[in-house]
Amino acid sequence: MKLLFIIIPFLISCVSTSTNQIVNQVDTLTSVTDTIPFGARKILSVYSNLGLKYVDNYIVFPDGDKIIYDDCREKSFIEKLDDCDIEDMFSFEYDTILQKPEYLNDCGRGRSEQFYKKMYGNSAAEVSKNLVKVNWFGQQIPITKINGVADTLKVIAKELSEKTHLKKYLEKASSFYWRQVRGAKRQSAHSYGIAIDINVSYSSYWLWQNKGKSETDFIIYVNKIPLEIVKVFEKHGFIWGGRWYHFDTMHFEYRPELL
Repeated sequence: MKLLFIIIPFLISCVSTSTNQIVNQVDTLTSVTDTIPFGARKILSVYSNLGLKYVDNYIVFPDGDKIIYDDCREKSFIEKLDDCDIEDMFSFEYDTILQKPEYLNDCGRGRSEQFYKKMYGNSAAEVSKNLVKVNWFGQQIPITKINGVADTLKVIAKELSEKTHLKKYLEKASSFYWRQVRGAKRQSAHSYGIAIDINVSYSSYWLWQNKGKSETDFIIYVNKIPLEIVKVFEKHGFIWGGRWYHFDTMHFEYRPELL
């Protein structure tokens, strides 16, 4: 009995020490990960080709330029659109399940202009230097080659070309156009060469269907674009304007960080 009494504490001590070591290792890994906010981790992961870093609340580019991640200001819905920092872009979850977007869920409609201008160009001339033509259902449309956007759109075009019943929705597309968002002072995603609008004849836009409504009013949702098209775009890193409460169903833009 004495021998048994000696062995058991020894075994318990060994298990306890081993468990403590594992817990400490997990805590260390967790604390390191937690120093980088969720949105910043997504940015670093998705745009890993750019060599970005997160340092003291900034996304830092290899040339030393840095863009604030979170300006630490409480913002209204409108302010998150008009004065969007990187953290604000992740205020909502991009929902691929619901057929009708929830009230004010406009995930992707807000963009950090500093961040996107740094990646794709600060002017029409700068963006144009990196535009290439993509064959899109009988058209040659300009799309940026940065982050592989043009190559990705070529893959989407090939995949959709095999679905001949969808062709009418995809024709008469438009892409690069340096401009501000309709009715606002923020830059359109088309300015960066990362967006494409498909056939407007089958499109629905929140202001067309809800004339006179404001950004915070309740509106009626309308869509005529087949989800079969949407799923192909989303599979390759493009979000759809039809997922926005303030819907723009012809609109697709390359935003893999939100998917």
